[in-house]
Amino acid sequence: MAQVQCTNPGQRSLTSADCANAIRPIFGIPVQAATSDAMIDELDRRCDAARAGEPLQVAFLNAHNANLCWENADVAAAFRRGLVLNDGIGLEIATRVLHGEAFPDNLNGTDFVPLYLEKTSRVFRIFLLGGAEGVADKVLSTFQARAPQHHYVGTRHGYFTDAEAADVAREIAASGADLVLVALGSPRQELWMSRHLATTGCRAGISVGGLFDFASGTKPRAPMLVRRLQCEWVFRLLLEPRRMARRYLKGNFAFLARVARERLAPHSMPVWTQG
Repeated sequence: MAQVQCTNPGQRSLTSADCANAIRPIFGIPVQAATSDAMIDELDRRCDAARAGEPLQVAFLNAHNANLCWENADVAAAFRRGLVLNDGIGLEIATRVLHGEAFPDNLNGTDFVPLYLEKTSRVFRIFLLGGAEGVADKVLSTFQARAPQHHYVGTRHGYFTDAEAADVAREIAASGADLVLVALGSPRQELWMSRHLATTGCRAGISVGGLFDFASGTKPRAPMLVRRLQCEWVFRLLLEPRRMARRYLKGNFAFLARVARERLAPHSMPVWTQG
């Protein structure tokens, strides 16, 4: 296996397997610390190892849903069920405060999931779940152009009730998919996967948040420089101040305060975050 670099206290060169197996707990959620190349290899390995009825669940932890995990034991349990990757500047601050080092890469889902589909050596049968009516169909066309080696077997919008959630899982199973991308927003997407992913018959499910809106052109992405600075949240706040103000202004302050609390007084945290 090729050598890839990631940070570690001993300053030795790590293989991609070493990187993928490095875990940094944040609010009790085990977050992987790996380069993007290492994580592509790790996802391939875990998808190969997934068995019927025990699929791989992949989620991305950012400041917003880390707050949700702090506040709700069910949400925290849903994240802990699978593989959790770091997303954004909030997690970067947290790992420096709590673990003394940076993450090797920012593995946000909007960039990493399309990259994974392009670079994986596996061929998947993919179902796209989420977004408004017609959005997933546009994303399908985009992904077919970017990663044509896969088979895209179905789409469904994300506007369904809790009573319909199991039927949606059976619809995915009927499509023959072995990978489902779930864009229902957090924490709904993680909770849906924790309850229904096994019914789909898929090897893996990946929660992708706002990816469908960006990939379909429904919403614009921040300029590349803003993304490299991990300040895309500022761009989104400027575009949607009413919807995003609570999440990014009040929420970011709450997140930073909770990071400080975990660092200084970990036993005062909610009991489900201490696992």
